[in-house]
Parts: sequence; structure tokens; C-alpha cells
Amino acid sequence: MSAGNEIERGDPEQREAQIFSALLTPHRSLNRTGFLAVMLFLSVVSFATGLAFLIKGAWPVLGFFGLDVLVVWWAFKANFRTARAREEITVTASELRVRRINHRGQVAEWTFNPLWVRLDMEVDEDFGIEHLYLISRGRQIQIARFLGPEEKASFYKGLVEALNAAKRGPTYNPIS
Repeated sequence: MSAGNEIERGDPEQREAQIFSALLTPHRSLNRTGFLAVMLFLSVVSFATGLAFLIKGAWPVLGFFGLDVLVVWWAFKANFRTARAREEITVTASELRVRRINHRGQVAEWTFNPLWVRLDMEVDEDFGIEHLYLISRGRQIQIARFLGPEEKASFYKGLVEALNAAKRGPTYNPIS
């Protein structure tokens, strides 16, 4: 331990074994190839339709079709930017660490003692688990915001098992 009671991460042999580790990211159903295909299709359709209006003499309509394609492109780019957000949750025998990185790269980090942390949830009868919270010493943070209800239930189960393992304490194997 350092003088500031921060964990030194330099020596790999001094690091604790992770009981649980999760990297949560927002789900995006459209990858880069799909984005290019949608934009190509939209551009071709808009250009062909705009060309038909141009031939009929309504030349300003061509510009509006181009503007529509530009707005759709901008909306997709904004969506892809927000997909860079992520949440890293790790549990060791002595700490539970939540590291949240937003789409701009700003980092917020919380460290809890797994012996004192409580996992809470808000459940809707029709929808399922809506929110998961870590509560410790009067602090409450929402976690797993990217996940759907079924994924939150699975994540909840895994995190509870990890917290129970951390509460049991580290196990040492003198043979290895």
C-alpha cells in the first residue's frame, strides 16, 4: 500500500484476484457496414426522387432531399458517438470498483468495500428490473443503465454471487 492508501497497480503479483469483472456498453444494432448500406440506399433514393422533381421543374426540392440525407447522417453519427460510453465493474475480496466513462471520455469512479455494499433494484411488474443500485454508507449509485430487464436480472445474479464470494473472504491455495 502506498502512503495515500491507494492500491499500487505496478506489481502484478501484488494485485488481488478479480472475483467478478464486467464491461457494460450500450447496445447498437447497426454496425458500420449497415450504416454505410443505409446511407447509400437513402442517398440513391433521395437523389433519384430529387432528380425526378428537377426534371419536372421543381428544382428546390432536390436541395431538401439532400438536406434530409444530411440530417439522417448527423443523427446516426450522434448515436455512434454516444455508443462510446461504458461502465466497468470489478469485484475483488477487498473492493468493488465502478468506473463509468461517458461518451466524451470523462471518467467517474467509485470504490466500495464489498462487505458494506448492498445491491438494490426497482422492479416493475410488467417490465421487470428497471434500475439497479449499489448502496453503501449513505451513497447510492445506479449501475447497469445500458442493460435491458433480462440482462439486468442476469447481471444482478452474477454480482450478488461475486459480493457473497467477497464476503466469504479470499481463499488461498498453498499448492500453487
